[in-house]
Amino acid sequence: MNITKRVLSMLLCVVTVAWFIFVSITEIMPGLEVQESKDKDSIVVWYTDENLTDYINSACVSYNEMYGVRVVAKLQTGDEYLEQINLASIKDEGTPDLYVISNDMLERAYLGGLATAVTADDTIFDVDFPQAAREAVTYKDKVVAYPFYFETSAFLYNRSYLYDMASNQLMADESTEPEDGEEEAEAAVAEDEVGLTTEEKIEKRLQASIPETFSQLMEFSNTCDVPPEVETIFKWDVKDVFYNYFFVGNYVNIGGKNGDDSAQIDIYNMDAITALTVFQDLNQFFSFEYEDITYDSVIQEFIEGKIVFTTATSDVIKRLEEAKENGEFNFEYGIAPIPNLNDNLISRGMSVTSTVAVNGFSDKKDLANSFAKYMTVNKASDLYDMTGKISACSTITYDNPAMSAYYEAYADSIPIPKMMATSNYWLLAEIAFANIWAGKNVNEEVKNLSEQLKGQVMGVAISEDYIDIPVSPEDEIEYIDEDAEREAAQGEDDENGEGDSTENE
Repeated sequence: MNITKRVLSMLLCVVTVAWFIFVSITEIMPGLEVQESKDKDSIVVWYTDENLTDYINSACVSYNEMYGVRVVAKLQTGDEYLEQINLASIKDEGTPDLYVISNDMLERAYLGGLATAVTADDTIFDVDFPQAAREAVTYKDKVVAYPFYFETSAFLYNRSYLYDMASNQLMADESTEPEDGEEEAEAAVAEDEVGLTTEEKIEKRLQASIPETFSQLMEFSNTCDVPPEVETIFKWDVKDVFYNYFFVGNYVNIGGKNGDDSAQIDIYNMDAITALTVFQDLNQFFSFEYEDITYDSVIQEFIEGKIVFTTATSDVIKRLEEAKENGEFNFEYGIAPIPNLNDNLISRGMSVTSTVAVNGFSDKKDLANSFAKYMTVNKASDLYDMTGKISACSTITYDNPAMSAYYEAYADSIPIPKMMATSNYWLLAEIAFANIWAGKNVNEEVKNLSEQLKGQVMGVAISEDYIDIPVSPEDEIEYIDEDAEREAAQGEDDENGEGDSTENE
């Protein structure tokens, strides 16, 4: 054997030994990743929320068992997420075939080629998702993602307090003898509860006590008898526009129903001004320190029994249930629709939908679409138990009525717009809300907000025609100073000679 052959043999031995050592190390250390080229039956899904890890991994395993397709899940950082996807797609290095993304980022993703129209049967969007979910994933009349889960706000109340109030009221009514002339009224009340058990009567009164308008909420605050630990009837995170948007959600238009049309921006109108005037008036009624408020602090006060009502996002369910298990929350709670502003102005909250988009650069779009549908529809019944997030899918039933209440709030919500040109709208709106809460002119603040947003979308300075809001007779009556009214009436009596009867005599 010549020297060349001996050298080649030695090199072959070294390579062989090195390979066996490497294989042994990877078996001993399973956490060590080995770069594998994707085969035709393998796809990659990216996401940024660590709370989704168990759910997505479970979906990957079960999907592989059912269809023989290997799905690799990759947790990414949220920083420059779309840029990461774009870079991986261009370099063709670990390109995600599909990924989880918020619906307000879909315009940017679609225009950059990172999202494409889905290929699933359109009937799944008609059957499996509410209108708000369909609008959230529609861009320029194309469905460009699958609705996954959502976040929105609803009205959280201390059910234990309302139950005790209803029970005490029932006991008082049943122990009170009607006075002369009251028999007919008492009979009418009794007729409404004929045949009901005591528990059913209490429940009926409890439900009737949940305010349907903020006018009723203020009346409740003036008349209810609450435990001494209650510091305020209603309190919410007034600094976060997400918990305030329901005041104007029904009366402003940012991008049309799908939030993708920059020609449709309507903020400065009479209804919006009137609605935000109601918001400002609440500062005088439910006075609390603005600077000290955070969402976490409000929920903590609710847990401690210091608040009867608040607005909260669906994450509160898990927090309250955990507080119960830890012995920190000793009450029952309930979820209801956010009260309307009054009999004429309705409330409508905002929602954010997390979606699953198929990468336009993927060469396995059919498999990606199939797994996206599986993850958002077929396996959706496992989502809440594994993540604490409520699925956007409408075919799921929940044992906890609070989750059903949040789903109903979501179905009636305004999806956050997708337009890149209005991405800072929420910051501008938050500033306007803060100024209005502090007592600044509502009309001027709404006008300024509209001019700022339209100006940046159109690229030119905008000046809105000033809206002169007349004061309605109802508004004048609502805020009359009763003491001043009595003094004025007394003065008129004196002028007419109808003052003190003894003096007249």
